[in-house]
Amino acid sequence: MNRIVYLFSLVLFLFAQPLKAQNSNLPNAFAYKLQKPITLDGILDEAIWQDPEGWNGNFMQYFPSDTSLSNYPTRVKVAFDDTNLYLAAIMENKGPRKYVSTSLRRDYRGEQNDGISFVFDTFNDKTNAFQFGVNPYGVQREALLSNGGSRQDDLNLAWDNKWYAEAKILENHWQVEVIIPLSTLRFKEGTQNWNVNFYRIDSHTGERSTWAPIPRNFSFITTAFLRKLVFEEPLQKKGANVSVIPYVAGRTSSNFLENTKESLSPALGGDAKIGIGPAMNLDLTFNPDFSQVEVDQQVTNLDRFEIFFPERRQFFLENGDLFDSFGQPRSRPFFSRRIGVDIDSATGQNVQSKIIYGARLSGKLNENWRVGAMNMQTATDEEAGIVGKNFTVLAVQKKMFQRSNIGLIYVNKESLGLDEYQQVFDPTAYNRLLGLDYNLNSSNGKWTGKVFYHRTFESAEVDKPYSFNAYLLFSDLHWNWTLSFQDMGKSFNPEVGFVPRVDFKRVNPDITYLFYPKSKLINRHGPKVEFEGLWNETLGTTDRDINFGYLIRFNSLAELEITQRNRYVYLFSNFDPTRSGGEPLAAGTDYSYRNFLVEFRTNPRKQINFGMIGEFGQYFTGNIQRITSQTGVRLGYRANISMNFNYARIRLPYPQTDADLVLVGPRIDLTFSKSLFWTTFVQYNSQIDNLNINTRLQWRYAPVSDFFLVYTDNYFPESFLPKQRSLVFKLNYWLNL
Repeated sequence: MNRIVYLFSLVLFLFAQPLKAQNSNLPNAFAYKLQKPITLDGILDEAIWQDPEGWNGNFMQYFPSDTSLSNYPTRVKVAFDDTNLYLAAIMENKGPRKYVSTSLRRDYRGEQNDGISFVFDTFNDKTNAFQFGVNPYGVQREALLSNGGSRQDDLNLAWDNKWYAEAKILENHWQVEVIIPLSTLRFKEGTQNWNVNFYRIDSHTGERSTWAPIPRNFSFITTAFLRKLVFEEPLQKKGANVSVIPYVAGRTSSNFLENTKESLSPALGGDAKIGIGPAMNLDLTFNPDFSQVEVDQQVTNLDRFEIFFPERRQFFLENGDLFDSFGQPRSRPFFSRRIGVDIDSATGQNVQSKIIYGARLSGKLNENWRVGAMNMQTATDEEAGIVGKNFTVLAVQKKMFQRSNIGLIYVNKESLGLDEYQQVFDPTAYNRLLGLDYNLNSSNGKWTGKVFYHRTFESAEVDKPYSFNAYLLFSDLHWNWTLSFQDMGKSFNPEVGFVPRVDFKRVNPDITYLFYPKSKLINRHGPKVEFEGLWNETLGTTDRDINFGYLIRFNSLAELEITQRNRYVYLFSNFDPTRSGGEPLAAGTDYSYRNFLVEFRTNPRKQINFGMIGEFGQYFTGNIQRITSQTGVRLGYRANISMNFNYARIRLPYPQTDADLVLVGPRIDLTFSKSLFWTTFVQYNSQIDNLNINTRLQWRYAPVSDFFLVYTDNYFPESFLPKQRSLVFKLNYWLNL
């Protein structure tokens, strides 16, 4: 393994050397210093906006092509004063038309929405950034960008903060006016330039365009090609920059399985956000309540291992990438949902376990160093058999070259006996992890990669408690290839992480080639080949996938992908292929089978859109026909109705049992205004024999301040007898001091 570590480390180091950036010769944007603030009304009648000088235009197409100016001109202007950043943007059209907003709810997402977005890399690392967006109806969204924005998952819209925007729709264009308090952002005091980009999505034609040109083979949100924003004077931060977010909540519930009832019980708690210097933030939480967090969308699990669900709780989000970016999907050293979240086996839903307090310090020390420190304490629940634990996470990250970095993470979980119920302190009851990661992002965006080594520590001596991974990706206009190697020790045990399986070695090369035809119908198409092989020293090969696929993306944004899969699986433990209580296949047996996968989605800009994944062919000793679909109906911006449907028909010879697994999830999302929303989500899951109803009313009565009323019910589907039922209200208020 040492040779492999050396080889991958050398390759990543070589490709980390500075490469010429594509946007280096393009003009900068300029931010003008104002003597008095603007009036936020979306009209753009202030002198700064009336002046024809200083507008940033000449947006380049990103889609459907990337070789010409946008067909629909856009221009943006930036100003600032001692307390705020000001933005104005004008989005032109060729005549009046209707605009698409899927909802009036904050944090819209999707290619179907009209919108203008502003991206600010305040520390000039082209890796992390703030994003703010507005649509023609004045609906706002804010997000954190991390890891260079190379994947859609690098955009986190769950982050919230205070800022203000107004939009106006006029005959041949729409325009916005934005005020972002400087206290909302993290930046080095005295700086005079940031990296920046602006991008527009046009629903009428599907055109996407950017001020800093981005090659179409890269992610639309990539930060590799940002350009400079130069301020007329160095930026200064004034004021305390302290926010307090108290809440009051109440809950009543009934458990019909255990014949228990909880009367209405009030709760008080809250969060605080304290700026420590210009670029560090201290987050505090006391007795947090996350009952308003949207329910997870269930899936039919036919895998042998645990399924990952992303974090949605606000406290864990700002600078969350500093903790979460360590490792990779099969080996995460830290997973915040291990803190204060448990699974209810009767309903399959995530439930809270009480957190007493939490504190987190995170941010930038300077342009080269990021640090994060977190400590959280959970409570003991004797009835549920849960023992309180203390969690500590430390992370340090140093910038290397232009966009790469090296990071160190330490995670500790142990019992400290901090609450009244805990009688004994056991110094041997701990689980710790120490890890080192190197992340590659070349300046031209073509090379990305990662090498990491993590090790866990427990009181008992164990063999091979480590995880190693090396990964390299190359992407240009036509070629995309990856190569990765992973070595997971048999005793690697990060109890505060996410590791579906251990004791394997894995190699995974993939290659894709894309054609870009001159066609009014097809935008790009091409073949791909994927290989994945897993083995260990005891059993030899345990898994092997060889896949051949073809991708077609249309100019309408519709997509079609067909894949032929060839799989080999060795069972190192008994496994029921239906995961529904049938006769398991015996450990020590192996299986080879083939099937086909068809993925298709229609034009997302249409009022009715449809996405589907179909799988059919062999499955272990039998066969499978499976369809997963999502149908959406948009009724203006007032209502969105969707239906998730998953049906798996599994036929296996005796003594295994057949199964017809159904998961149905209708959802109705009503937005009465930009401050009043009602969402109802129903999920029927035959695999866990549960019918779940979750309905949530949200009233945003002040900026980032909400009242929630949440009703949840769980039933046995056949008899409709109740399992569990709860009603929760929560009121919070964001107060800037």
